[in-house]
Amino acid sequence: MEKNNIKVIISGGGSGGHIFPAIAIANALQSIVNSQQKTLDILFVGVKGRIEMEKVPAAGYKIEGLWISGFQRRLTFRNLLFPVKLLCSMSKARSIINKFNPDLVIGVGGYASGPMLKAATKKGIPTLIQEQNSYPGITNKILSKKVDKICVAYDNLEKFFPKDKIIMTGNPIRRDIAEVGNRKLEAGNSASSLQPPASKREKGLKHFGLSGEKKTILAIGGSQGAKTINESIDKSITMLYENGLQLIWQTGKNYYMTAKESVKDFEEKGIKAYEFINEMEYAYSVADIIVSRAGAIAISELCVVGKPVILIPSPNVAEDHQTKNAMAVVNKNGALIVKDADAKEKLGKSIIDLFNNKELQEELANSISKLAITDSAERIAEEALKLVKSL
Repeated sequence: MEKNNIKVIISGGGSGGHIFPAIAIANALQSIVNSQQKTLDILFVGVKGRIEMEKVPAAGYKIEGLWISGFQRRLTFRNLLFPVKLLCSMSKARSIINKFNPDLVIGVGGYASGPMLKAATKKGIPTLIQEQNSYPGITNKILSKKVDKICVAYDNLEKFFPKDKIIMTGNPIRRDIAEVGNRKLEAGNSASSLQPPASKREKGLKHFGLSGEKKTILAIGGSQGAKTINESIDKSITMLYENGLQLIWQTGKNYYMTAKESVKDFEEKGIKAYEFINEMEYAYSVADIIVSRAGAIAISELCVVGKPVILIPSPNVAEDHQTKNAMAVVNKNGALIVKDADAKEKLGKSIIDLFNNKELQEELANSISKLAITDSAERIAEEALKLVKSL
């Protein structure tokens, strides 16, 4: 018998890189189910006290939290609590499954995914995981043996997951970012023809108080800020200014006051520091060169934006997956890479060298644009709904 009301749990979170794609998938599911004249009930399950507990309700969805955290690779008090947290989370996950009775459970990565997907597979509920990175974490490697489908954003993941479960979908990105890259890459196009729609660029220049006559560097280190990127940009401010460049610099909370002091004599000349940039679509629109960490979602956004990029992978992540993410793009001539350990000495010169090499800028912009997938959320939603037995 066909159901008119479909119930879905989306589990995961812990960072914006997990939760914003999860919300994009939820929105895509809602759109597809509504078009079928059915109703959809979505419940998010995240980690208590993390970003999802704020962002998910703001997006209009219900959420429950698990008491769970990662396992540290050294002896800490948190590690002593880990077995207790895991048992509590498994119990809460089973309770949520029994109470909500979902038709489908989707895991998007993060600590909450493990308990929820394990509980769902034990009850025979259809499951799907979305693996963002080019090198999967241990939780998804374990879960892959039991789940029904695995949506991925990188090639060559057969060495980690069962080949028959893998579906290439790309990583979901925010709709406003997708609109920045809303231009087709035709054969022979140059980087200069890959500018976003004029109105968005003009709005971006006005928003940041920048000149349209100068080139602009965008430096971003994720929502929390990246110490190495911040210190390297700080060291390079005078160099950037002397070469006629403008700067949009997202510092994160911890470095913001230091950055404000560093740019105070340059702000009227287009060198700007921000604690956090909410209007990333404007920042991407006006940028001519982008400096970024190499998180999976950041790279997916950069592919769609299609600008020359310098990646500085964070060394402080499990399995060094940011370096692996970065190299998947660098090996296709889509970005330059500067090691975190070398950034303070090399980043400023790397920016200036790239600024002075128009041919390389065009090659990078064209190559990274070819890696873009703009409808990932819709692809994942469609694959997920195929698993619902009552549809």
